[in-house]
Amino acid sequence: MKKALIPIAIIAIIGLFIYTKSVGTYNQFVQKEEILNGQWAEVETQYQRRADLIPNLVSTVRGYADFERETLEGVINARARATSVNVNADNLSPEQIAEFQEAQEQLSGSLSRLLVSVERYPELKANENFRDLQAQLEGTENRISVARRNFNQSVQSYNAELRTFPNNIYAGWFGFERKGYFEASAGAEQAPTVQF
Repeated sequence: MKKALIPIAIIAIIGLFIYTKSVGTYNQFVQKEEILNGQWAEVETQYQRRADLIPNLVSTVRGYADFERETLEGVINARARATSVNVNADNLSPEQIAEFQEAQEQLSGSLSRLLVSVERYPELKANENFRDLQAQLEGTENRISVARRNFNQSVQSYNAELRTFPNNIYAGWFGFERKGYFEASAGAEQAPTVQF
């Protein structure tokens, strides 16, 4: 009778160990995913801040009658596209992040063209409202960079945890998947050419 209890006890101990490990691993994934979702929310907040500044910037610039209409329309259209791309925190796949990033890069490009065009309008550059908006926009761009960096660090931690053994087995059981990173823009590896 005692000999029959030994294998049952061993099986029970192994089962308890596997159960405890899987519950702990699941909870660990949930905690890391929540941190990641919080970082994603911060990224979205900073991009929304930028999107909210743009109408004020466009309206200030529009006051200068001879300003390029095409440039302003480009900014307005790029803002509309950027704010229409929504990524659910539950689906931060590389494809979703890339689509979001592409829309934001189009908006960044339009804003850059707008700010370059402003150079031809000294009276606009001297306008206090415009200078304030430009400073807020620069600050927001810095906040976006920090938020993206923090998000990528959370993704790295989450993905590393997910891919290590035996966590990768539990991740498959519980349906946790790798998350996507923000990546450098195409051509960012090349330094810009500056000519005087």
